[in-house]
Amino acid sequence: MRLRDDQAAWNDLAGKFTGRWLMTVKEPADRVAIIGAGHVGATAAYAMMLRGLFPEIVLIDDNHALALAEAADLSDANALARPSRIWAGTYDDAAGAKVAVITAGAATHGSESRLSVAARSAQIVRGCVQALDAAGFDGILLIAANPVDVMTAIAFNSGSLSANQILGTGTLLDSNRLRQMLAAHFDVAASAVDAVVLGEHGDSEVAIFSAIRVGGIPLQEFQTYRPILDISAVAKSVREAAYSIVSGKGYTSFGIATAIVRICESIIRNERAVLPISTLMHGITGVDGIAISMPCIIGANGVERVLTPLLNAEEADALQSSALTIQGVLDAQSL
Repeated sequence: MRLRDDQAAWNDLAGKFTGRWLMTVKEPADRVAIIGAGHVGATAAYAMMLRGLFPEIVLIDDNHALALAEAADLSDANALARPSRIWAGTYDDAAGAKVAVITAGAATHGSESRLSVAARSAQIVRGCVQALDAAGFDGILLIAANPVDVMTAIAFNSGSLSANQILGTGTLLDSNRLRQMLAAHFDVAASAVDAVVLGEHGDSEVAIFSAIRVGGIPLQEFQTYRPILDISAVAKSVREAAYSIVSGKGYTSFGIATAIVRICESIIRNERAVLPISTLMHGITGVDGIAISMPCIIGANGVERVLTPLLNAEEADALQSSALTIQGVLDAQSL
């Protein structure tokens, strides 16, 4: 079963939202603004510094003392890394950034679901987007606050950026967890595994087992003479991985920070890499006006194109159910 043709659905939206759908992004400075200097924001800044991805990194936080401290600590480390200018700044500094990353949001605790903090996160993310808008930011906006799909839609509705300029980290991290688990099961490198998780970054996410390839070989064929994969158990482990980490250390940081860096790489280098990220959807999942993770071509203008993979009937139904879950949260919270 195939969902509606991706490019047709994408092109149909041209002219909607008063011309805000596909816009060419201007060329601001090679700067990234990270809004939220907590665990995720600081870790993402550190990873970007080590990767030499941006010559300028500005940290913005309501707790300016925290942003100052993290910037100072990062600057100390930068003396032994690739040169970057790192400082604690304001939204005026973000105006000239190529990419702004919002990590600020409500944190989950224990077994608390991402969707349960939607109302609290929405207030924070809305304020950040409005401040960026007021400062004149016109780059690519990457959302990493949970629940990320809901917050990506909130970001679009709260500012004036076009839809292709706004994306969420989505299920990139979940997809990498799936690849890592499959690699461990089959004793191969994770780079040899092609696997993707779509839908909500959360409890209703959908692992697309029908599309998995190991070394280019379909999963069913690859495991013919190997231990049979327990698909349900693997999907559950991927889905609940964050809860396990949070129960042990109180938060997640390294995985999501690395996902942030990977997306920024594709943007700043115009890689046009295909990554499962959260973006605004219309006519593809059967639910309009929400953000949900699908494979997207990511380049200098943000979301260059949304792709829809071939899904079996069960996966297509599950993806639509995941979209309805996100829509339900938006409706319930009047977000």
